[in-house]
Amino acid sequence: MTEVTLAALDAKLAAVLPHLDERQRRLYLASEAGALGHGGVAAVARLAEVSESTIARGRDELAGGAPVLGRVRRPGGGRRPAAERDPGLLPALEALIEPHEIGDPVSPLRWTTASLRDLARELTEAGHPVSATAVGKLLRSMGFSLQGMVKTRAGSQVPDRDAQFRHINTTVERFLAQGFPVVSVDAKKKEPIGDFARAGRTYRPKGRPITAPDHDFLDPDTPIAIPYGVYDLGLDTGWVNVGTDRNTAAFAVESLRRWWNRQGRIDYPSATRLLVTADSGGANSADSHLFKKDLAAFADECGLSVTVMHFPPATSKWNKVEHRLFSRITHSLRGQPLTSYEVLLQTISATRTSTGLTVQAVLDENEYPTGRTLTKAERSAVLQRVERDSFHGEWNYTIAPYDPQQAPPAEPEQAKAPPIPAEATFLLTHPALTGMSREQFGRLVEELEPFRRVLAETEREKRKGINRRGYNPGVGFLDHRHRVLVAVLHHRNTITLTLAAQLLGRVPTSLNYHAHRTRPLLAFATPDITAALAHPRRTHPPRTIDALQNAITDHESNIKSGSS
Repeated sequence: MTEVTLAALDAKLAAVLPHLDERQRRLYLASEAGALGHGGVAAVARLAEVSESTIARGRDELAGGAPVLGRVRRPGGGRRPAAERDPGLLPALEALIEPHEIGDPVSPLRWTTASLRDLARELTEAGHPVSATAVGKLLRSMGFSLQGMVKTRAGSQVPDRDAQFRHINTTVERFLAQGFPVVSVDAKKKEPIGDFARAGRTYRPKGRPITAPDHDFLDPDTPIAIPYGVYDLGLDTGWVNVGTDRNTAAFAVESLRRWWNRQGRIDYPSATRLLVTADSGGANSADSHLFKKDLAAFADECGLSVTVMHFPPATSKWNKVEHRLFSRITHSLRGQPLTSYEVLLQTISATRTSTGLTVQAVLDENEYPTGRTLTKAERSAVLQRVERDSFHGEWNYTIAPYDPQQAPPAEPEQAKAPPIPAEATFLLTHPALTGMSREQFGRLVEELEPFRRVLAETEREKRKGINRRGYNPGVGFLDHRHRVLVAVLHHRNTITLTLAAQLLGRVPTSLNYHAHRTRPLLAFATPDITAALAHPRRTHPPRTIDALQNAITDHESNIKSGSS
């Protein structure tokens, strides 16, 4: 075989072999090897990059007169699927994925959280050796597919959810037809001010992207921006009040006030009513008494009758401000760091749409401290100003401006703590009950006063930022002196709290509360008082006035007999 012959054969094989299947390749290579004669098998195997046994097998098939099959393998030929080789493989796989399966079992497409390699490893350990690729094929045959999460669920289905949507839509249309302003309000997520990376892409000269640090570290001193949006549905305009402190009810109403004073009053000079649509949570929550109180003050200032309609819980995305204003602002802010408040304001104000949306943005540097509370009387006064709608009044209500010709609603009289009888205090401070003289008890009260102040300040710090109900000193109120007295009596168990409450004119539960809150302060008592407090607790304290008088009499008798 000459070099020319081998070169020609190599070119022929390169042109023909890619178009042949496995059996055809084998037979064709055998015919070429036979044509070359001695050494043809080795030469063809080297050129075609196959084994000599493959060519020898093709030669035997040609010599035996192999029929034309019309397919690569004979019927039944080839490796059987893994599920056929191992009948227990499929049940074992279903048992493995059942605990991990998520979603509707009758859905056409299901998915599992276990990876293919994990499933293959567990099946192999269970006596069903299989590869990850084979597991993937089995899962696809079982109706599984690899999918990501899709946000399609609208949250919990609250009662009358759709009816509230229709109610809001009908009211909005009525207000707009009458020429009254209708606004949608909400707060956008907080934005850190500084050289921080932001999601999104912008057109830049090639190879010159905007750079930012590879890690964003926010500390408590990092300035933040809280954009609160007011979207006018009738005029398709947006107003954004950018706060620098906290997102509170006062901030929400102040944003509405700024919009009205700077823009709304100009656009609607003859308006007497205002419709506000908002979600049910956050600073403008439907349950917030603070929001209603500040809204009533706003109504008094501007002379508008303010109607508020809240979207049901978990449906805030239906609020117009979300997809009419905030979506466009997010698009404007994409891919560039907000290095200053001025940059943020200018970027928001530059927001435009082809439908005519325009946006104004202002900076609000006022402080909005958290922890505001309302007394019971203030809450009652607020609720009297709120006119609830006949349909879900907790979501739909109107606050009218205050009419000076009408008498203000009478505030309910605040419950006051009844005075504690002096004779009850004198009786309960008897040495038989406290274990110390009345002079020592008075000194104990004075010594614990500084520690009480520290404890009170600590608790105020813990409550900071929590919207707690206003404090009302009702029938459970006790001054510092009687708190210490109750703590000593409870510590020594010399009288039941029920009897002590009867004498002091309080309820037992409040005495139990004050006793447990004040007992830790007794650890700061002087050594002589600590020794008195260390006296063993009584196992059967007096439960009646007569039993208490007998205990005091027995104590005085023991002192007299001891002194004599």
